[in-house]
Amino acid sequence: MIFRKTILFLLALQGVALLKAESDLLNVSYDPTRELYSEYNKAFASYWKTKTGEDVKISNSHDGSGKQSRAIQDGTPADVATLGLAYDIDAIYEKGGVNAAGQHLIPKDWQSRLPHNSSPYTSTIVFLVRKGNPKNIKDWDDLIRDDVSIITPNPKTGGGARWNYLAAWSYADKKFNGDKSKVLEFVSKIYKNALKNGLAAGARAGTISFTERNLGDVSITWENEALLIKKLNGDNYEIVTPSLSILAEPPVTVIDANVDEHNTRKQATAYLEYLYSPEGQDIIGKNFYRPIDPAAAAKYANQFKPLQLTTIADFGGWAEAQKTHFDDGGIFDQILKGNR
Repeated sequence: MIFRKTILFLLALQGVALLKAESDLLNVSYDPTRELYSEYNKAFASYWKTKTGEDVKISNSHDGSGKQSRAIQDGTPADVATLGLAYDIDAIYEKGGVNAAGQHLIPKDWQSRLPHNSSPYTSTIVFLVRKGNPKNIKDWDDLIRDDVSIITPNPKTGGGARWNYLAAWSYADKKFNGDKSKVLEFVSKIYKNALKNGLAAGARAGTISFTERNLGDVSITWENEALLIKKLNGDNYEIVTPSLSILAEPPVTVIDANVDEHNTRKQATAYLEYLYSPEGQDIIGKNFYRPIDPAAAAKYANQFKPLQLTTIADFGGWAEAQKTHFDDGGIFDQILKGNR
């Protein structure tokens, strides 16, 4: 019940216009980072007050990563973006237009400005099932069975949803030794089972469908989201770690045109840099994301099960993966069309 009340409150914030003063920061983020940034914002505000004597107030906006990217492109006054995948930030540069001074919202080389390609934490994709795993789901092969109903978000709107799709594709590609027709058939069967419930807009909406609406036999989800559910309601759910998944690298960036307009570049830059600090990395691990700092990674290693991980490089990078699989008329659209 506590989890449900918290989620409903946080979801109520979505779609509300956020009015911000010049000294405030707006972090436009993707679905499952609510708990992470709720804790992190308090830590950063305390750090900033001690360092500078200044008060800083941070507001968060959460939704599917693709949807949040489009919101920034369309004028949401984000000071920072902390999204689910690099393509959604690339799109802010490519599609966000320029201001009167000819300035893009962000520079093309935004990913080079912070360590680890501007990804201060990583995650992966796992399965969440109900207590006792009644459908005996062990790996991706079980998700194509006719008796299985799946919860997974829509790759058109959610960043985690695209990682889910690519993880499934990677498994099938290995299973069938690159036979594209068999891979397509395998992934199509997964989405046939997902369409039994409809595709949620984002990862957290998918979690609510699975945990509160009791839809589906299995939820394909972020590892951090599954671990959070286990922490809050562990008696009712189990995590199944597949034999192969994908390394998810959620990136962050300052939105340059906005911070220059708001006079918040100094605060926004420090806000993202502090994610790489020992305290920031500890908060990341505590909230079930995989830290990149070796000390924090070692501290929280026991909560992450080892598994084989493919990477976005195996798909030619995000630009190629987006064009091939998720753009209008791409493979994902063909899968949906074939299942309707």
